[in-house]
Amino acid sequence: MTTHWTLHPDRALPAEPSLRRLAREIYDSVRDLPIISMHGHVEAELLAANEPFPDPAELLVRPDHYLVRALVAAGVPHGALGVGRPGTPDVETDPREIWRTFCEHWRLFRGTPTRYWMEDVLAERFGVDAPPSAESADVLYDEIAARLATDAYRPLALLDTFGIEIIATTDAATSDLRHHRDLAERGWGERIVPTFRPDAVVHPGRPGFAAEVDALEEASGIAIGTYGDYLDALRQRREHFIANGARATDHGHLTADTTPLEPAEAERILLAGRRGEATQEESLAFAASMLLEMARMSSEDGLTMQLHPGVLRDHHPGTFAARGADVGFDIPVPVDYVNGLRPLLSELGTHPDLRLVLFTIDETTFSRELAPLAGVYPAVRLGAPWWFLDTPDAMRRYREAVTDTAGFANTTGFVDDTRAFFSIPARHDLARRVDAGYLARLVAEHRLGLDEALETAVDLVQTLPRAAYPPARALGRPVP
Repeated sequence: MTTHWTLHPDRALPAEPSLRRLAREIYDSVRDLPIISMHGHVEAELLAANEPFPDPAELLVRPDHYLVRALVAAGVPHGALGVGRPGTPDVETDPREIWRTFCEHWRLFRGTPTRYWMEDVLAERFGVDAPPSAESADVLYDEIAARLATDAYRPLALLDTFGIEIIATTDAATSDLRHHRDLAERGWGERIVPTFRPDAVVHPGRPGFAAEVDALEEASGIAIGTYGDYLDALRQRREHFIANGARATDHGHLTADTTPLEPAEAERILLAGRRGEATQEESLAFAASMLLEMARMSSEDGLTMQLHPGVLRDHHPGTFAARGADVGFDIPVPVDYVNGLRPLLSELGTHPDLRLVLFTIDETTFSRELAPLAGVYPAVRLGAPWWFLDTPDAMRRYREAVTDTAGFANTTGFVDDTRAFFSIPARHDLARRVDAGYLARLVAEHRLGLDEALETAVDLVQTLPRAAYPPARALGRPVP
C-alpha cells in the first residue's frame, strides 16, 4: 500500500511544549484565512493566458533563483539547470534531466527556507508520495506532470485553491496592462492588480535607459523634451495603472538616498542619459531625487510606495553575460536609511496621504534604523523580512528586533515577493506559524492576553495588509 509523504503539523512552531500548545491555538485561528499577496512577481500574462504549466522543471526549478544559487554554489553548472541566454550551447533542454539534477541534490537544501517551501509545494500542493531523491525523481516528475495537465492546476483555478484573496503583479511603468484589462473583463479585476515599477526609467546610467524613456514617451503620449515633460509622463502612467486597479508602486534601488536635485540639474542628467552619456554618479543622484518625486506623487494619488534597496545585482559579470539576470548572483549590501530617507521624511514623513513601506535585507538596520523610523513617522510602515531574510529564524529575529519600538500596528503583514507561484501558500503559512510562535511567547510571559494574541494574529494576516494597500485615487485626468 502506498503511503503518501506527510509533513509534521507543528513544523516551525516552538519546540517547548507549553509554548507549542499556545502557538498551535493561535496558528489554527489564522491558518485558513485568505492570502493577501500585495508584493509579488507572478506575471499577469501567465494569469491571463491561464494555460497549463509546462512541466515540473520549468515550473519549480529553472526560474527559482533561491534553488538555483544553492545548486550553483555546490558546483552544479547553470546549464545543467536549463539556465542560460538563448543560444547558449551548454543549456540542458530536457526537463526530465533538469528535474533529476535537482532531486539528486536535495540534501543541499537541508535547513534552508527553500527546503521548507518545496516540501510544502510537493507534499501539500501536489500530494506526491516521497521526498526528492535520485531514486524518486522520475516518479515525482510523472506525478507532478499528471496533475499539471488537469484544469484544477491551471493558474486561475489555483487562486481559489490557494485561498488568494488578492494578488499584485509587478509591471514596468511603460506596460499597456492589456493582460490586466483582459482579466478585468473576465471578472478578475478586483483580485489581480498591477503594481507600478518605474526602475527602468529612473536610472539614466543603465544600459537601455534611452530606449526605456522612448517607450515611456510612446506609452504616455507625452513628448519628453524637458524634465517637466518627463514627470508629466510618469504621472500619466501612474493614472493609467490606477485606472487598471493598481494600489502600489515598487522601487528597487541600490541605496535609500532621497537627496533632491534642482530641476535644471535633473533635466541635464535626464538628457545626458538619453544620449548615453550619464555617469554612474549622476545616475545614482538622479535616481535618489526621483524617489522623492515618487513619494510626492504617492501623496497625491494614494499609491502605496514600496522601497526595497540594498541589493547589488548581477555580482558576477561573466554569469550575467552568459546566463542573464535573476540567476542567483544578487548580493546584499548595507544601507543607510536614516540619512538617506531624511530629505523625503522631512518633507512628507507626516503627510496624511503617504504610505511608505520600507524593506531591507540588512537585518542590522531593523532595530537601529527601521523600527525607530516606523515607530515615529506616520507615513512609514515596516515591511516584512524580504529575500535573504525570508526564513524562519530571520522572521523570528525580525519580530524580536522591531516590536519593542514599532509595535505590530506600524508593520504591514507578510509579503511573499516571489515568481514561484506554487510557493505562495507555503511562504504565507510559514509567516503565520512564526508569528504564532512569537505571540505565544508574549502570552506565556503574561505580556499579552490570549484574546489579544488571537486578535493580533488576524491583524498581521488581514487587517494590516489591507490598511497598507488600499485602493488608490484617480486624479480626474483622462487616461488612454
